[in-house]
Amino acid sequence: MLIGSICLAFGPWLVRIADVAPVASAFWRMSLAAVPLMLLARGTVGPLRMPAGGLMLACAAAALFFAADLAAWHLGIARTTLANAALMANGASFMLPAYSYIVSRTLPGRNVSLALVCAGLGTALLIGRSADVSAQHLLGDLLCLSAAAFYTGYLVIIDRFRRSIPALPLLALVTLFSLPMLLPMALIERGAFWPHDWTPLIVLALGSQVIGQGLVVYAVGHLKPIVVGIALLVQPAIGAAIGALRFHEVPGAADIGGAALVVVALLLVRLPERGKPLPTV
Repeated sequence: MLIGSICLAFGPWLVRIADVAPVASAFWRMSLAAVPLMLLARGTVGPLRMPAGGLMLACAAAALFFAADLAAWHLGIARTTLANAALMANGASFMLPAYSYIVSRTLPGRNVSLALVCAGLGTALLIGRSADVSAQHLLGDLLCLSAAAFYTGYLVIIDRFRRSIPALPLLALVTLFSLPMLLPMALIERGAFWPHDWTPLIVLALGSQVIGQGLVVYAVGHLKPIVVGIALLVQPAIGAAIGALRFHEVPGAADIGGAALVVVALLLVRLPERGKPLPTV
């Protein structure tokens, strides 16, 4: 889990230094990772087979949400700080529990309620700071938040069908299905599509999609939620360090306070507790 989180933490930096447009980097991330993921899936469960019926539609829907998540996130990475990009992308940590409480008609317990308050205040501080700095940073934060919403939709679908398809074949299929969804957006986007230097994109594909996502998908099934939450906090920490050293993105007091509140929320939201049923109307 820790190694996977570290690999994912370098993703935003690699998107920044790639010599292609943001959505194009998302397309190359997935396309270059497709074959290695298929080989890994074959090595664990045998030849990769296309699912039939409802499972095929589920994979396509999951790929649609994942493609939208990557497109929005990569666009956001180019328009905000690396630390904010990593923190906002973890918004799915709060959106997914909120969705589950709405669907199950239960009220969140004390830990989750406090986590949502901290997340809201922390996000408000970060977005407010971005609005003060520049409109571009504000747009980047909002794009990263929308990416978290798309990723929540992806997780909802994956959670429903994860018992029908093993983790690695599922990740390989989602990666394959996302390619025709990302390609049109990458082609019409302003900026370069074909890279001159393939190194950042190859490292992004292998590091973030194959190793990072692969290890996280595997580890989540073997660890307690609180351990997962702590390990994921490596990402914004590394992102902030890279941003400060490489791009001179030194955080201010509001940034530090907002990030601290989001960190507290990320830990609280993963503590186990039972929700209370919603009152009937």
